Amino acid sequence: MTDDATSGALSGLFGSEDADLPSVCSARGCGESATWELRWNNPKIHTPDRRKTWLACDTHKESLSDFLQRRGFLREVEPFPG
Repeated sequence: MTDDATSGALSGLFGSEDADLPSVCSARGCGESATWELRWNNPKIHTPDRRKTWLACDTHKESLSDFLQRRGFLREVEPFPG
């Protein structure tokens, strides 16, 4: 069982995989609700079909996408149903 502070921190890690946790932006220090899913993988360690997910609010969508894109990790950006 987790408390509210832990739930908020974990939501950025687990995103939509755990419906009981609030889904917030993965940007450090941001507590805004997620509106985007940034799906990515690191081709050096993940199989081509593997996807990890970061969540982003409208404010951080571009900066998080750019960070992943510069490294060649970004695969898809989709609206987050929240």
